[in-house]
Amino acid sequence: MSGGLLVAGTTSDAGKSVVTAGICRWLTREGISVAPFKAQNMSLNSFVTREGAEIGRAQAMQAQAARVEPSALMNPVLLKPGSDRSSQVVLMGRPVGEMSARGYHGGRQQALLDTVVGCLEQLRGTYDAVICEGAGSPAEINLRRTDIVNMGIARAARFPVVVVGDIDRGGVFASFFGTVALLAPADQELVAGFLVNKFRGDVSLLEPGLAMLRGLTGRPTFGVLPFRHGLGIDEEDGLRVSLRGAVRESVVAPPHGEDVLRVAVCAVPLMSNFTDVDALAAEPGVVVRFVDRADELVDADLVVVPGTRGTVGALRWLRERGLADALARRAAEGRPVLGICGGFQVLGEHIEDDVESRAGSVDGLGLLPVRVTFRREKTLARPVGEALGAPVEGYEIHHGVADVLGGEPFLDGCRVGAVWGTHWHGSLESDAFRRRFLTEVARAAGRRFVPAPDTCFEALREQQLDLLGDLVEEHADTAALLRLIESGAPPGLPFVPPGGPSVPAARGTPA
Repeated sequence: MSGGLLVAGTTSDAGKSVVTAGICRWLTREGISVAPFKAQNMSLNSFVTREGAEIGRAQAMQAQAARVEPSALMNPVLLKPGSDRSSQVVLMGRPVGEMSARGYHGGRQQALLDTVVGCLEQLRGTYDAVICEGAGSPAEINLRRTDIVNMGIARAARFPVVVVGDIDRGGVFASFFGTVALLAPADQELVAGFLVNKFRGDVSLLEPGLAMLRGLTGRPTFGVLPFRHGLGIDEEDGLRVSLRGAVRESVVAPPHGEDVLRVAVCAVPLMSNFTDVDALAAEPGVVVRFVDRADELVDADLVVVPGTRGTVGALRWLRERGLADALARRAAEGRPVLGICGGFQVLGEHIEDDVESRAGSVDGLGLLPVRVTFRREKTLARPVGEALGAPVEGYEIHHGVADVLGGEPFLDGCRVGAVWGTHWHGSLESDAFRRRFLTEVARAAGRRFVPAPDTCFEALREQQLDLLGDLVEEHADTAALLRLIESGAPPGLPFVPPGGPSVPAARGTPA
């Protein structure tokens, strides 16, 4: 077998990432070697592979679902927004510059198609199957001419397409029909059918609609996946995080000790790698929420200032909203604060930035004896070390270089009193270190909180990935999906009018 499938969606956030992960885990359990692939990803949540390449967190999670090592081949193009109109372009795991949306879609994107197709072909030569994830909707007709991530890559690889729709939002039937009807005839030939996501209730009530959808489009629905709480997998984009909700939908387990521990995460602009706090939320008795007001820090036992793609902008935002003053009061009172990456830089004394914001010299909050200088070269690393007497692993993604001038050593940063700072993402996923860190936080906060002795973040993630595999295996037509992966879209799929504008076949289309 050297087949594949493209998982497209009616919208952004339809569930493409989780469905792709679920299919990867199901195929892996069937003994099929599989790799995930997303040609182009726009996300502020990223990960560093062992070879030092930066890719989307979602593709790293999907690789874990497939039980393979993540690679730059799985996400050759990563776009990291720096504003509403521009993004940093990361190609094959390395930044190659900033580009406006108009500039990217005006020519650069199409020039990357050969690279994207080449990566996909390498994966196809190594694995039995490649499960591709699309981006947004394949029916974004204004962008179809330069598309390399939806129908563009499906056409190049001759991969069948399954369209996922989030029924919890409403309008899923119109979205399915409209998606197909806005595609060019050659694109429609590859759209094999649909997959309903996040259904609540009695499936029998949905069946008349599914039958009518098949009559209108000539395409089946391959499954109805039920809504499930507590999946907790890595999010694709931090820009859509609710500032009021919990970090995850899962119910907080009762505390192991007498008290709960409340964690407030400052929802800074262009927040990146907010997945760092997932390991905190996984601890019984730890309540994590995102906040954007100073009064929301009052009852917090720990405040986290997370990573950001705009350190100077985040610093300005903290000051404008009174959060900077609230953080300074906490530090003076010996109440815990943790800064990670951009959040660590914000807590320092001074920032020299002629790269990211081009703001030049900017005063930080002065809570840590650190001076930061931004460099054009990005640090991408997978450090291993020790802190609080426990082993720690993490990953680094930053342009700012920290000169630590004092305090107690803490990973690559420092600690002063109850204020900690580090560039290391993912450090809290190291179980022993996380427990010791939370013990320190509870002591400083005066809480009778005790970390559970047996929480294993890696095991919890595996359970979540197995749950995704179970959803696909139990609620999708896996035999039909396997036929698609092996043999492609069935011939003779009907055209659904009116159809979108015709688009020439991609250059370098593989056999």
